Amino acid sequence: MKKFFILLVALLSVNISTAQNWQWQNPLPQGNELVCVNFSNINTGCAVGVNGTILKTTNGGNLWTIQNSGTSNDLSSVYFTDANTGYAVGDSGIILKTTDGGTNWLIQNSGTSNWLGSVVFSDANTGYVVGAQGTILKTINSGLTWTIQNSGTSNVLKSIYFHDTNTGYAVGNAGTILKTINGGINWSHLNSGTVNDFNSVYFIDINTGYTVYNYRNTSTVLKTTDGGNIWTTQSSSVDPISSFCFTDINTGYAVTPSGNILETTNGGINWTTIYNASSYDQGLCSINFPDPDTGYAVGNAGTILKTTNGGIGWISQSTGTLSVLLYVYFQNTNTGFAVGRNGALLKTNNGGTNWTIINSEMFSINSIYFTDPNTGYAVGYDDINGVILKTTDGGNIWTIQTSQFHSSIQSVFFKDALTAYVVGYNWNNYEGFILKTTDGGTSWVNQTPETFNELMSVYFTDALTGYAVGDSGTILKTTDAGTNWLIQNSGTSNWLESVVFSDANTGYVVGAQGTILKTINAGLTWTIQNSGSSNVLKSVYFHDTNTGYAVGFGGTILKTMNGGLNWSRLNSGTVNDLYSIYFTDINTFYVVGSYGTILKTTNALSINESSIAFKLIKTYPNPTTDKFTVESSAMMVDTRLSLFNGNGEDLIERQITKPKTQIDISNLPTGVYFIRFKNEKTVEMGKIIKE
Repeated sequence: MKKFFILLVALLSVNISTAQNWQWQNPLPQGNELVCVNFSNINTGCAVGVNGTILKTTNGGNLWTIQNSGTSNDLSSVYFTDANTGYAVGDSGIILKTTDGGTNWLIQNSGTSNWLGSVVFSDANTGYVVGAQGTILKTINSGLTWTIQNSGTSNVLKSIYFHDTNTGYAVGNAGTILKTINGGINWSHLNSGTVNDFNSVYFIDINTGYTVYNYRNTSTVLKTTDGGNIWTTQSSSVDPISSFCFTDINTGYAVTPSGNILETTNGGINWTTIYNASSYDQGLCSINFPDPDTGYAVGNAGTILKTTNGGIGWISQSTGTLSVLLYVYFQNTNTGFAVGRNGALLKTNNGGTNWTIINSEMFSINSIYFTDPNTGYAVGYDDINGVILKTTDGGNIWTIQTSQFHSSIQSVFFKDALTAYVVGYNWNNYEGFILKTTDGGTSWVNQTPETFNELMSVYFTDALTGYAVGDSGTILKTTDAGTNWLIQNSGTSNWLESVVFSDANTGYVVGAQGTILKTINAGLTWTIQNSGSSNVLKSVYFHDTNTGYAVGFGGTILKTMNGGLNWSRLNSGTVNDLYSIYFTDINTFYVVGSYGTILKTTNALSINESSIAFKLIKTYPNPTTDKFTVESSAMMVDTRLSLFNGNGEDLIERQITKPKTQIDISNLPTGVYFIRFKNEKTVEMGKIIKE
């Protein structure tokens, strides 16, 4: 019990962040989507995005550092009033403020739980925020307090711009354009002439401004020259616009979800494409010019672009591949491989500090396995065939061993240097197959039963006993080295993605809808475990009989320390889909996924359940004599409250479903008690004092 008490105390002060537990290894500096960028001067700027991401540069973007925002809420907008003082807003009414250039960010009381989409300051003290439900907030004391203003609309407001301390504009859904001429005391509705949703507004001077809406994959720019009384259509583009800005009355720039950058030199009458993204993965969300020559654009997968010549040329300040990475494998603590779609084959010789791209001739690779430091195998597919590749020089050169016509090979597993199995499916009929080699891949023999579903993963516990899993809850088992495969009763019809065994009898399977299955009798029976997640789980890995991990879509990382009896969600620091996990030692493991995601941790044992640095849940009065109230707008149907004493004894456990719930502790002795609130999204710890 004493150890558990120590854990509780530690959780009360823990501030879990990507920087503490997870190191981005690809792309760099990080791979979360960046939604907004703002520079206070030519050298100092910030970018914010999903999962509480905040990046900062003080040298014009040559180096970007990840800052600890203290939240996993998505951030929508950032604005700096000077090099040190900045604000960020986002989901659930969150407003963050920094006064030290972003080293520390503090939560402010916004007075709302609505989504907040845009923040701007008209001077050092006076700022405005807009968001859902027509929300407009104002501060006159640098964010110390925020007051709700009457916008006169319930439409979502997405962008706000102030030309001076009195004159401002806000735009949003259903053609909404609002204007104030008295610092937000009153807002009037302007006639936009459309019911489409505006997403950005920008004014060059007190009279001249622009806004834009997208409709059916086209964008339309509106312009006013009389302070918003009349808006005229300037131009339409086949490329939707995410955001735009102007450097003078004629010159403006816009970015698009497809990753293009547009420019106008005639006040918005015409827009031309000046930058084309190499892939849709580089979709852009925000653009900012601190001076007429220097500009920055940010977007998907942590993309950061910079120009120093007024948009003529753009240089990427983010590095690494953006291909979906499907599998990660390490030969030892230093040498590892990450493979995936579009020919992605990366190798590291220094524990992931650097990853080198190796040409795999555009084969998409689903799985990789090495039998010794030089000899390895990779399986996947090209445009037509499933392929098996082999290397004999440590992964530098790969040659095709065999080709399976009209198929995709999903998984490879070697029992020894010569004997291996691969599984996959045929694109013509979507039926699975199993191939076996006993000569190191020189020849492969079909072991496929006559009919069964697509297969995704294969694993052997000894020379004779193996398992394969796949579509419609399929689990196959062989006890004669693959000569015969028997269908087992999985108890589910969900798609199954990965299988692993921690010993000869104990195995786990994961798949769609958060499925986790466990067997303790070598597959004779399988029981469904409560994963606490509905996301697709793509990979499962057990370090020993008790400690295991599963990863999946939406940045999901689950951990168990009791053989799967309980699973807790870790804060991965990303919402990118995760496909594969691999341990090199008890503390060090790697995760790979979409947008080229490679994450590494070196303190796996000390990572606890996901937590956030600020309180979503209030408990009052505290201290109390008999009862206390739990209050939060973030309560979910699966939120559970647990109350412990100093010895770690569980005293109260209750499901919380209402915004306010009263807890009676009148029968408990005086003292300090610890509270845990847990749901799929977060775990929050607190304490209550009974007098």
